[in-house]
Order: sequence, then structure tokens, then C-alpha cells
Amino acid sequence: MKFSLNDIARCLDLPVSTVDRWIRQGRIPIHRNGNACIFKKSVLEKWAFNHSMPFFLPNEEKEIYKGQNPDLTNLLPAMQLGGVFHDIKGADVESVLKSAVDKVPVLSINKEKLYKRLLEREALTSTGIGKGVAIPHPRAPLPEEIDKPLIITCFLEQSIDFAAVDDKPVCVMFLLLSRSIKNHLHLLSRLAFCVRDDLFVEFLRTYPDTSSFLSRIADCENLLDETD
Repeated sequence: MKFSLNDIARCLDLPVSTVDRWIRQGRIPIHRNGNACIFKKSVLEKWAFNHSMPFFLPNEEKEIYKGQNPDLTNLLPAMQLGGVFHDIKGADVESVLKSAVDKVPVLSINKEKLYKRLLEREALTSTGIGKGVAIPHPRAPLPEEIDKPLIITCFLEQSIDFAAVDDKPVCVMFLLLSRSIKNHLHLLSRLAFCVRDDLFVEFLRTYPDTSSFLSRIADCENLLDETD
């Protein structure tokens, strides 16, 4: 498929300058031909998944970003299923991930294997997306281990150096477990919408109680779904 640089930036929800720099650095699996970019959707979609980034084609934006597909789970039910936890202990990435995995409510999942998969994913590149937020997840979906996507929200006892893209320490993690790449990217895009709002980030730093947090998530999703 051929896309302009602007198209690729829109697919990845990134500034054009960032995409241009990453392409020149060979960080994105894309071939350039003048101003056009040639790529395989499946390859770029997997790359975005592995780098904790949303991805959707321009003509899919309304459906995926606004959550009109009934087969996709939105943030609120995924977070209600996963639970909200405060004072997650740990002095480094490994220990806070271990504490987070211990909170996973799915009885059938092998938590030791999940923990190892999270560490493997973190070794690939940090899931710290900036603004004090990280979205750890396995490198591949878990279609056999879980019945529905879930997000375990973890407010950390102390901020942790996650080697995030903006070098800011992480104070809240959203442990994202999905059954498919499509639902992973759907949830990731909605989380990205929330985190882009500086007021929402400031709200996270108050370590809100569970009821207030879920209410704020519902408000964010309502605003997102009302956006044309």
C-alpha cells in the first residue's frame, strides 16, 4: 500500500516530524519511494502492537477510535474487570511488574509465565509512554488464557524509572491483556486519547479512589464517542 508521510503519521497518531525521523532511522518497517511510503498493514500493525502504539488506517479511524464495533471492548468494562489497585510496591520495573501480575484476577492464567512475557516485552522497548504512564503488556495477545480483554490499573507506591520516551518516572501502570491485536490497539488508542489530556494526567497524580477513577474514565469515553 502507498501512503504519504501524513497518512502514516495519522495511522500511528504521531507528529509527522517524529514519523519522518523514525523512518530515516530505520525504526519503522516502511519503504520510502519519494514522498510515498510502502508498507504491509499486518507488519506495521504488529510493530505498533510491540511498541505500545495505536494503529488504524485513515478510513478505519472512526470505527476503531470511537469504538463503534460491537466486537471490541472499551476501557471502562476492561478496567472494571481488571480492577484498580493502589500502593503497588516495587523499587524498579521488575518488582512493580511482579506486584501488578499478582493482582491479575484471572484464575486460569499462569502468572509466572505472564510475568516472564511482560519482562520480555519490556526488554524489547519500554512501555512507558510518557507523562508518568506505562502500559505494560505481553508481546502477543492471550486468546487462550482470557475470555475478555482486561486492564489492571496500578497506582505505584513510588514513582519508577521506566526508561520512558520522555524520561519521566512512571507513577501509574495500565497492565493491558487482550485476546487480539485489534482489541489491543482499540484499547490503546482510547488510553492515548485520555493521556493526551493534561488534566486527566494531573487527575491520575492525585491517586483517585476507584469510584472517582472509573467515573473519570466513563466521562473520557463519552467525550471520545461524541467527537465527530
